[in-house]
Formats: sequence, C-alpha cells, structure tokens
Amino acid sequence: MTKKTLLSLSVNGKAYDKAVEPRTLLIHFLREELNLTGAHIGCETSHCGACTVDLDGQSVKSCTHLAVQCEGSSITTVEGLASGGVLHAVQEGFYKEHGLQCGFCTPGMLVRAQRFLQDNPDPSEDEIRAGMSGNLCRCTGYQNIVKAIQYAARKLKADAAAASAAKTAVAA
Repeated sequence: MTKKTLLSLSVNGKAYDKAVEPRTLLIHFLREELNLTGAHIGCETSHCGACTVDLDGQSVKSCTHLAVQCEGSSITTVEGLASGGVLHAVQEGFYKEHGLQCGFCTPGMLVRAQRFLQDNPDPSEDEIRAGMSGNLCRCTGYQNIVKAIQYAARKLKADAAAASAAKTAVAA
C-alpha cells in the first residue's frame, strides 16, 4: 500500500486539498480526482501538447508532471478559460476562425494560446508558430490556428482599449 501525500492547490480558482499517491501524474489527478476531463491524454511523452495546462503562469505538459510537484500552485485548465459564461478570446478565435477540426488537440492549444498571448500580446505570425510549436495538430494544417490566435490577440487588445476608455470616462 502506497502512502498518500496531502496536496493543496488551486485549480481554475477553486482550492483543493486531496490525498494523492506520490507517483500520480498531474493529468490523471485532474481527470480522475477532480473530474476535469478537458485536458486530453495523447502521447504521454510531452510531445503532442494535448494535456497542456497553465501552472503558475507557465505552460506545462501535465502527462509528465507529477501532481505532488504542484503543491501550493495555481493551475488553469481549459475549463477555467471562460468566465461567467463568456468565452475567452482564444476560444472565440478558434470558433470564429475554424481553428479546430477533430478537437483532440484543442484544449491544450487553447490553454497554450492564452498563456502565449499573455506573454506576447502582439505577436507576428512567425512568433505564433514558434510559440505554439510544442502543441501538435494532425488535422488542421495550422493556418487556421494561427488565424485564431491573431483574432484573439486583436480582440484582447480591443477589449483592453475599451476597458481603459471606460475607466477614463468614469474618472472624468
């Protein structure tokens, strides 16, 4: 019988305290313990990126990351991107620009894209391709994924400008 370790962390803004076996991979913890099945198990070697989550502001492949390594951390999965029933800009971009086909890689793509745009809010096409290179898609040919991320970048920029203008108007 394996001794369990108490794990305290936040996932999509909700605090959890769970006992886990030290060898439990983060992807299995998310899917089996928290019933967050958005992140997919793909290659199990960190090559495909279908299991990508955001861990303390960094994109990580949850199929090769132990859950116990996340003690005290904050994780965002694809389930945590939308807010109040409103799609995140990357989700809207993938919808509007047809950035998905079968959908298997999409959760990891979305989570990686939101982190990428936080780190680089005005990327070139080449920067998008390089920034997303750790996430593979076998269906789309990537062009619509790039368009979706460009759409999201424009939307995030427009939303920030509108929020700034509204704040200025209120102050005046």
